[in-house]
Amino acid sequence: MCKLTRPWNDPHKDIARKLAVQPELFLVGTVDDEVMASVMAGYEGHRGWMNYLAVAPRHRGRGFGRALVEHVERLLRERGCPKVGLLVRNSNKESISLGKRLIPD
Repeated sequence: MCKLTRPWNDPHKDIARKLAVQPELFLVGTVDDEVMASVMAGYEGHRGWMNYLAVAPRHRGRGFGRALVEHVERLLRERGCPKVGLLVRNSNKESISLGKRLIPD
């Protein structure tokens, strides 16, 4: 559907690992009990990262992705995270690579 997974990355293992480390930074949006958006974020003390950001095609264009990103940015700022990067695969022609300063130095 969103083409997030790759054969060399087991999504079940990725989710299990995320739930063991900063699980509060793994966000899933639902509509009528259906998963329609997600993002895995983390902060290692220098920069926050967002991975696996996706919105199901039929829910795109309604602000769900923006809402997830803004929520992650708030959670990271609360941790003192000064900047964040969004990892986007080269093959994702609909997106671009993004970074943003959250706290001025």
